[in-house]
Amino acid sequence: MSPKLAYQMRDLLPPSGAMLDEVLRGLAMRRKQISPKYFYDARGCELFDLICKLPEYYPTRTELGIMGVHAGAMADALGSDCAVIELGCGNSAKTRYLLEALCPSVFVAIDIAREQLEASCTTLAREFPDTRIIALRADFAHPVALPLPMLGAVRRRILCWPGSTIGNFTPAQARLLLRRWRHALGAHGGLLIGVDLKKDQARLNAAYNDAQGVTAAFNLNVLTRLNKELAANFDVAAFQHRAVYSAARSRVEMHLVSTCAQQVTVGGSSFAFRAGEAIHTENSYKYTIEDFAALGRTAGYLHRQCWTDDERLFAVHYLTAGGSTTV
Repeated sequence: MSPKLAYQMRDLLPPSGAMLDEVLRGLAMRRKQISPKYFYDARGCELFDLICKLPEYYPTRTELGIMGVHAGAMADALGSDCAVIELGCGNSAKTRYLLEALCPSVFVAIDIAREQLEASCTTLAREFPDTRIIALRADFAHPVALPLPMLGAVRRRILCWPGSTIGNFTPAQARLLLRRWRHALGAHGGLLIGVDLKKDQARLNAAYNDAQGVTAAFNLNVLTRLNKELAANFDVAAFQHRAVYSAARSRVEMHLVSTCAQQVTVGGSSFAFRAGEAIHTENSYKYTIEDFAALGRTAGYLHRQCWTDDERLFAVHYLTAGGSTTV
C-alpha cells in the first residue's frame, strides 16, 4: 500500500477567510493580539522543532523523558482497547512512546499544520500497521466533529494532549475547552495531558529568550506569514520579540513590539502602531500539580495519577471523566 493511502485524512478547517477575520479582530483590539495557532505554517513548524532542541528550552526534552520512563505505567492506567486522540500532534514523538506501550486500535491525530500532520501520520502508519491512523486537520480550540463511525467499537476514548499547549489558554478558556472535550470523550473517557510547572523565573525567561534567537525568529515569522497569506505589509525588521514571565498571572507572555510609529495594512484594513506598542502573540501558563488537578475537577474530571521528572519541571497528568463541574 502506498504511504499516502496508509491513513485516512479529513480537513475540517473553515474557509481561509476565517483566518483574515480573526486576525483583523485581534489587531483592532485595544491591546492588539494574534492567536498563537498562526505560528504554525511550514516555516513556523521548522522553527519550533529547532526550539525544542535548544539547551534553554527544557519542556520538550523533559516531557519526552517522562514519557520514555513512564509510558508503560500510563498504558496500564489507560487500559486496553482504546482510541487515542492527540491534540496538536506535531511529529508525535512523545505519543509514540504511548503507542508502543498501549497498541491502541485507533489513533486520531489532530493538528492545524497540514504538512506536519501528513508527514507524522505517514510515518506512524508505517511504524504501527495494526493501528488505524486517522488525520484530522482542525483547530481544536473550537468544536471538532470526531468521525465516530471511523473510531469503531472501542471500549473508551483517550484524549492525549502533550506539549503543555493547555498553557496557551487562560484558566477560564482551558476549563471550557476541557469540558467540551469531556463530552466528546463520553462517560468512560480519559485525558492524558502535559502541563508545565511553576519554577524559577530566570529559567522560564531563558527558555523563551534563547541565546541563538530561534524563539525570536519563530515569533516574528507570524508576521511573514500574514504578509504572504493575507496581503499584509508588515515590516518584520520594525518589530522585536519580547517574552517575559508575569509572576502575578503565572504565565510567560510573548509579544511583538513595534520599534517605531508605523502604519500596517492587512487584507485592505489599516492599523496604526505607536513606537513601543505590542502585539500579544502567546501566553504560556504555568501550574502547580495541585492547581491543575483543581482545574480538572472544575471541568468535570477526576484526577487519577501524575508523573513528573526528578526536578519537577514538568508533569503529565491522567484524569478521567466524571468529576464536579463547579466553576
